[in-house]
Amino acid sequence: MARKGTVIKFSDHAEETEKQQRRPTPAQLLWLSSGVRQPGGKLPLFDSIGQRVDERTIKSCLDHGWAEPWFNNPIKPDWLVCKLTEEGRTLVEEAHNGGGA
Repeated sequence: MARKGTVIKFSDHAEETEKQQRRPTPAQLLWLSSGVRQPGGKLPLFDSIGQRVDERTIKSCLDHGWAEPWFNNPIKPDWLVCKLTEEGRTLVEEAHNGGGA
């Protein structure tokens, strides 16, 4: 409970909540990290053991602006071929440098 005379700024709380919601999950960060050293920031369709990357991981990264569609795959139109955005690259670099995420 706030003390008498204490001002609670809801805008500060909303901003902090938004930052927390924009943190990637370990799965998202792993997927995004894999695009850092790839030409054009290409993100893989499969993980290191050959399993398809979870579509929820991909869509969530797209929704956050960390990845973007690269091109449509005519052979497998349901596969999302994506690349890392500048925002996604920055997020990965900050996470690997201990800057959060």
